[in-house]
This record gives sequence, C-alpha cells and structure tokens, in this order.
Amino acid sequence: MTLDPQQLGESRADLAQTLKTLRKRAGWTQTRLAQRCNMSQTKISNIESGKLTPALVDVELILRALDAPASLVTEVMALARMANTEWKDIWSSRRRGLDKRQNELAGFEKSSTEFRYFLPTMITGLLATPEYVRASIADVPGDQSKTIAKKLERQAVLYDRSKQFTFILTEQAVRWPLIPPDALAVQMDRLASLTRLSNVRIGVIPIGSVVMPGPLNVFTVYDDRIATVETSTGVMVFRDHRDVSAYLDEFATFESHALFGEQARERLNEWSAVFTRQRK
Repeated sequence: MTLDPQQLGESRADLAQTLKTLRKRAGWTQTRLAQRCNMSQTKISNIESGKLTPALVDVELILRALDAPASLVTEVMALARMANTEWKDIWSSRRRGLDKRQNELAGFEKSSTEFRYFLPTMITGLLATPEYVRASIADVPGDQSKTIAKKLERQAVLYDRSKQFTFILTEQAVRWPLIPPDALAVQMDRLASLTRLSNVRIGVIPIGSVVMPGPLNVFTVYDDRIATVETSTGVMVFRDHRDVSAYLDEFATFESHALFGEQARERLNEWSAVFTRQRK
C-alpha cells in the first residue's frame, strides 16, 4: 500500500466513522460489540469518536465480530494501517519550532524503557556535544537557543538506569565532518566515554564491513510499540506491529555486525586520534 502523507491525518477520522457505521448497520450497541470483542464499552466509544486509534488487532476483532465481508475487511484494514502511521514534515516542525519537536521526543523517552537507534549518517542529539548539537541545526532560521537547550536537557535520560539504550552508528556517521577536526575528536571521546554506562550500548560498524541489506534511513524503535523513520523532508511514525517488527529485525541485523564495548572504544579512539592529528 502506498502511504500518501496528506491522507494520514484524515484516515483516523475515516476509520472511526467507518467502524461506527458498520456497528450501526449491524444493529448492535457499543456494549454488545464490546462484549463480543472482549473490550470495554469505553474503548469502543473512544475508537468510534476518534479519541483512540485502534491497533490492527483491535480492528480485526471488531470486523470479525460484525461478520464483515472479505472485500470490506481488506479496505478497512488498509485504512487502519494508514491510521496507525503518522507523517511529520520538516517544514511544519520548523514553523511550530524545533523545540516543540524536542518535547515530543522527550515524551517518547518518558513512556518507553528500551530504545534502539540506528544512525547511518550523523550522531543523534542524545550523544552529541554542545558544539555538534549547534552545528546540526545551523541551517534552521531563527533563534535556535531553545532547541539547543532542549536537546542537551534530554541527554539526562541516558543516566536513568531503569532505561536501556542501544545505539548503532556507521563509521560514516561518526566521522562525518559536521564540525572542525578538533571538535569532532572531542565528540568521539564523548561516545567512547558513554559506552561505559551500564545501561547504554554504543556499537560502531566500520567501513569495510559487509552488511546486507544496505542501510537506508535513520530510525529509532521505542520498546516494541513505535518506530520512527527519518527522511530529508520529515519523519514517519509507525505503530502497526508489523512495521515495528520489521524495523526490529533490521536493527538486529545491523547489531550483529557492530563492534561494542572495548572493541568499539578502540575504534573510536583510533578515529579520534586521526582528527586530533589534523588540528596540529
């Protein structure tokens, strides 16, 4: 199915209205449908009002209970898949203020306990030095001080030992010359130091490693609930378990090729030494 970003927001309301219409056509009350689906009446009400976006398994249960025809099931399930996908374009984010986006990410971090980050192009803000953070948004017009402050503030989550983090970076991401050589050496030293936190795993994939399939996008998986995928023009947010599972599988593949612990620190120290020599 092709996902049209302009339709993603509309699909939630369409799905809610469709499920409500199907129930009424069947002559069922919300209470009866809830009992057949082993859900609460409140949950059915919230789904039909659009307050709650149902998971695909919930939609399947409702359609099965209503004995919907196969052709309609296919159509409604496609709608449900779109409803569980969200598009955040970069221009809207910039108009709202990138500091608002930082608040959204902080919300994901607060509600999750296990995090997986695949970083093939750049270093993420959670691991970045202040100079790297500043350079990463240098092309954004306007006052950037709030966004920088929010990014640095979010780094405190790394020291919450109730949460587990795994970051996988390609050598290209680590060595990308976003900042001067001496500053990049400091950034690499920070990565090496963070590998010593008991709840943080940082893996690196050196150039020369044979990794299939090739990496396409930056992505993050929060627990096994949500996957966010970054493109040059925005971010896709997936909640369908099939999409999330696909990214978990992809992450596991990259993880199997990454160097961790002392091996990662050795590579980071080698790369840092190269950039340290460049400043002399």
